[in-house]
Amino acid sequence: MGKLKSYQEQLQDMVEKGINAAEEQQKKLASKPFEYAEKLESGAREYSVKNLRTRYYGYSESLFDQLRNLNTRVGSFAADLVAKLEKEAAEGADVVADAADEATSVAQSTKATAQAKKPTARKTTARKSTSTTKSDSATA
Repeated sequence: MGKLKSYQEQLQDMVEKGINAAEEQQKKLASKPFEYAEKLESGAREYSVKNLRTRYYGYSESLFDQLRNLNTRVGSFAADLVAKLEKEAAEGADVVADAADEATSVAQSTKATAQAKKPTARKTTARKSTSTTKSDSATA
């Protein structure tokens, strides 16, 4: 019976070793996908956050550069427009000033001509004497 007990213990030890080896192999095999997943996850997190930040700042900078460029172009267009309007206003003011000068000149020459043609003013004699005579005769 001692031999049977020994065989039983040896068999249990072999099964135990087999179970341990199978467990170790299963853990090694099972750990591989998790290790790769963890590497990918950390790499993806690191890649995506850094990449996202870099892209965001790049796009943001590009957008604001384009807006500044647009502002410069609009400012240039507005400056050209203002210069053109000021030039036209100055030309219009010159035309108005010339017309005013001409009108003043015409008015002065007309006044001078009117004064030259104007008959000399005569003093009228008072007719009070006749009016008093009429009123005297009316009362009488």
